[in-house]
Amino acid sequence: MLVQPEMTVAGGAQRSSDLRSALGARHRELAAEYADAVAEMTLAGVVDAGDDVADLGTKAFSRDQEFALAQSIRSRMEQVERAMERLDEGTYGRCERCAEDIPVARLTAFPSVTSCVRCKSLSERR
Repeated sequence: MLVQPEMTVAGGAQRSSDLRSALGARHRELAAEYADAVAEMTLAGVVDAGDDVADLGTKAFSRDQEFALAQSIRSRMEQVERAMERLDEGTYGRCERCAEDIPVARLTAFPSVTSCVRCKSLSERR
């Protein structure tokens, strides 16, 4: 587990090292997923000479779905990258918006999160 509920966010060099290695591992997982998704998109875009209109529509729909998946994975990769930057800056575990500490339980569930529940709720209402 990346952040354990009984721990505080601050925890010294060992804690920072553990977080960095866990975030790095997650980034590598996402990079592999992204590469697979892009490879699938490349294969799905092949048009055969015998394709009729329905086949072309199905392929276009599949291509759109795979593109959305790749974008989602890329977004998660960027979130992990941002979390690693915040770790380097010493601001990991604090809300980017209000600068309050993010609850450890939230960091446990979403290690790359950059906002507290209150600020995230406010931003989603808009």
